[in-house]
Amino acid sequence: MSTNLICQKSDIEFLNDYTVLDIETTGLSHTKDEIIEISALKIRNNKVSDEFSKLVKPYAQISSFITYLTGITNEMVSNAPKIETVLPELIKFVSNDIILGHNVKFDINFIKTNLENYGYPSLTNSFIDTMVLARRYCKLKSHSLKNLAEHYNVNLAGHHRALNDCLITHNVYQNIKNEFMSLQV
Repeated sequence: MSTNLICQKSDIEFLNDYTVLDIETTGLSHTKDEIIEISALKIRNNKVSDEFSKLVKPYAQISSFITYLTGITNEMVSNAPKIETVLPELIKFVSNDIILGHNVKFDINFIKTNLENYGYPSLTNSFIDTMVLARRYCKLKSHSLKNLAEHYNVNLAGHHRALNDCLITHNVYQNIKNEFMSLQV
């Protein structure tokens, strides 16, 4: 297995068209833990134009801590497709878009590892990380998605579910972009 999972970074920070990506997992290791939910929002002209969201059945049981954090139970994923079935659908949805995410290397490394494990071509999309942008442009003590959402008055309902986190990330990104653009006038 390749350990070279470094992603390409986009030089363009503020876009109108992109795809927001988020996953929920059974843990923090992209080589040992599993994806249990994948979601993406296609953004066109700064607005959500399409969405993709799937629960994924892991091979191992979901721990009580992960259920507590995400609300995803073993029962919820019992009839969900396996990751090897979901990956081609996700790649088709994302297409050649630049991917936006919060701490997005975490998500991309999980996806790249799974693509490699199941013999699919690697993900080569460029990406923008809202955590990196926030560190650059927002003078806050913490740049967690929760703190940024609270700072920008973005609704946190459903935080730690992939589709909701995509929407939160999109809204945080729009706020950072608008704040930056207003300073450029």
